[in-house]
Amino acid sequence: MQVQATELPGVLLFEPRVHSDHRGYFIELWSEARYAAAGLPAKFVQDNMSYSRRGVLRGLHLQYPHAQGKLVSVLRGEIWDVAVDVRRDSERYGDWFGTTLSAENRRQLYIPEGFAHGFVVTGEEALVLYKVTDFHEPAAETTVLWSDPELGIRWPIAEPIVSAKDAAGLPLRAIAPERLP
Repeated sequence: MQVQATELPGVLLFEPRVHSDHRGYFIELWSEARYAAAGLPAKFVQDNMSYSRRGVLRGLHLQYPHAQGKLVSVLRGEIWDVAVDVRRDSERYGDWFGTTLSAENRRQLYIPEGFAHGFVVTGEEALVLYKVTDFHEPAAETTVLWSDPELGIRWPIAEPIVSAKDAAGLPLRAIAPERLP
């Protein structure tokens, strides 16, 4: 397995080893020992899966308290995945990292606690699996506006399909400090 650090501290890009032959392939999506040895400090408590069609944007979501680290994989299709540093005391506060994850490239992105997360489907559809380090806590949810001009995220879809909740997200600057890590 190859592990790449990104420009955001703690955000890691994994390329798991793939065993292929004439029958297809086998991939180990999670091994506590192997990922811990690669620097992943997380213990996961829940697996989530979402299905979306082309142009659907989900995010930018975070929880605080009850922050969640996430290990994101794509089982079918392709997404452009984004992590935004929302830790108030971070030197990288408001900085973001984006990358393509797909069933074809089989890469995984780890987004630690203290980051907002979102993705947009760039293929025909996407089946996204993500492991989380804490349970969903509705009272702790915050949504950062996906199109916040101060963040300047360069989404690859000009007019994405967003939920009412995501459309009503707040610019990062407008979120009360006690809602951020």
